[in-house]
Amino acid sequence: MRKLHDDPSEPSPRATPGIPSIIAGMMRIAEKNDAEIRALYDTARARGVTYFDHADLYGVGAPGGGYHRCESRFADALNLSASERDEIVLQSKVGIVTDGPYYDSSYEHIIATVEESLTALRTDRLDVLLLHRPDALVEPDEVARAFDELEATGKVRAFGVSNHTPRQIDLLKTAVRQPLVVNQLQLSITHAPIITQGLNANIVGEPGAVDVDGGGVLDYCRLHGITVQAWSPFQKGTERGVFLGDPGYAELNAVLEEIGDAHGVGPAAVATAWILRHPARMQVVLGSTDPSRFAEASDGANVELSRSEWYRLLRAAGHRLP
Repeated sequence: MRKLHDDPSEPSPRATPGIPSIIAGMMRIAEKNDAEIRALYDTARARGVTYFDHADLYGVGAPGGGYHRCESRFADALNLSASERDEIVLQSKVGIVTDGPYYDSSYEHIIATVEESLTALRTDRLDVLLLHRPDALVEPDEVARAFDELEATGKVRAFGVSNHTPRQIDLLKTAVRQPLVVNQLQLSITHAPIITQGLNANIVGEPGAVDVDGGGVLDYCRLHGITVQAWSPFQKGTERGVFLGDPGYAELNAVLEEIGDAHGVGPAAVATAWILRHPARMQVVLGSTDPSRFAEASDGANVELSRSEWYRLLRAAGHRLP
């Protein structure tokens, strides 16, 4: 599984058939019981979602939790058969050490953590492995050695990164020979520097012109065939909480409601569709553990916003168009 999107000449903004536009994020299932996890999984599968996102540290802060807690809860609750395992994509991440905290992309840490993830998930391979955060002490040769070993043994099928800038990816590529097929980045209508910085470039005094995405990371990913996965698609920004239903985003919520009514879907679906409308053919990671909310948000995969609707939402979120 090397290529997560189709020919860039294809006009559809959606991900490739077989690679869903929607990813089910498993970050918050640590305290859910088996029936609740199964209900979420069944809802996702019923809506065509086959891609499930994990990380080694998901569940660390939960009562009775620890590393690989969400991975093990996923496996315990679902008890997937071999054939059902083959129907889904399992993605996990490595590199954040909460004791400190600090980041670790050493050969030893990557190899050990993947082994632990495989045990927790009760599987013989990860379909995709991401480096969770850029490590200031990264040695590309060590990452490459780990990736080569994991690929050769069949324990990981494809590799990528999360929260990495173009230059950080280029540095890894000086040694890593496998294609880096994913970059998971924070993106929502209200937190969209990877989009808005390009719209406001070269405007003196405009806060949106400040390069906070490391040098055009979205365009870089498009140029290099890297699929962007949008995490926290409803989060306000760096602060906690979502913009959906927040009085502080009254104009945005009014527009979400209006456009949703026009398309016969809810506001969460419109917010999802806003990300998917971008021609980068991104995927949206939905982290809700409520099956009904997950279903509502995933409806956005079937909504095609017009250009005017997309820009109207951008302006309603408070972004300036010069």
